[in-house]
Amino acid sequence: MRSIKNLKQELPVLAVDLGGTKIITAIVSANGQIVAKERYLTLADEGPQAVINRLLSAVDNILNLKNIDPSQLNSISIAAAGGIDVARGLVTLSAHLPDWHNVPLRDIVSDRYGVSTFLLNDASATTLGEHRFGAGRGVNNLILLTVGTGIGGGIIIDGRLYNGPSGSAGEIGHMTIDVNGPRCVCGNIGCLELLVSGTSIEREARRRIAQGEMSSLVEVAGRMGDITAEEIGVAARGGDSLALDIIAEAATYLGVGMTNLVNIFNPEMIIVGGGVAELGELLLDPARQVVRERAFPVSTRAVRIVPAELGDEAGVLGAAVFALESRN
Repeated sequence: MRSIKNLKQELPVLAVDLGGTKIITAIVSANGQIVAKERYLTLADEGPQAVINRLLSAVDNILNLKNIDPSQLNSISIAAAGGIDVARGLVTLSAHLPDWHNVPLRDIVSDRYGVSTFLLNDASATTLGEHRFGAGRGVNNLILLTVGTGIGGGIIIDGRLYNGPSGSAGEIGHMTIDVNGPRCVCGNIGCLELLVSGTSIEREARRRIAQGEMSSLVEVAGRMGDITAEEIGVAARGGDSLALDIIAEAATYLGVGMTNLVNIFNPEMIIVGGGVAELGELLLDPARQVVRERAFPVSTRAVRIVPAELGDEAGVLGAAVFALESRN
């Protein structure tokens, strides 16, 4: 007869990916299959309590959708944007969730549903997802960067996620690239996130257009705040010189950041995901060239720099893996 523990391991995980713009909930089977997935807007500017209420409502909705009682879950696992104290279950600080300071999100959810609940950083969860089911399958040492509204990261060493003693390892977006650069919301100066993220690319395009530079993007300058990284990518593929220049600059900074990672960690693979990574080789090829020019040759030969494979499913898959392995 199977033990109660083994039976629990066979139950699904309810995984949540809480980001600055979206909340994704999913029911994930014990073998990594997504059997249901829902997506909602975070509306982070409404503040912590409103977002928490929206998250709880999203959890209720997917439970009702699949007619699942919380007692039928292995656990609930939440991947959240920001600094996470994994041991205490706190969102300590988040650049993308305004006014979140030491929010006990794990315990709020656990108390509501009476189910074992886990909390980890969203980029760490994405890293786990890509490592087990995506681009990093079979790779023992890798680093993942999510390049979107901000930049997150995760580190796999000897096949295991490296969290650090407080659970906050992998904040790759906040390594200093330009000591004379702008101040980041994290308090540091010249962070990689300020130079490569979608937000920074869009900001640079608006700045240069406002200064009078010509571009096909001028057509949307009347709604300047609506210029997106995706539109910049379209313009670049059409040969727009301003768009190409902005992406090339971002790629150089990304390459410098990856050079640091290659020299420090000597990984087998760097996976680049997130919305900005959808620029594809426009971004990755020049970034790889910077790594080839700057990193130690022996480490450069050992690393592959590849795009992520799983899209927005990586976070919930990784959150489920984290919960299942934490309960072993």
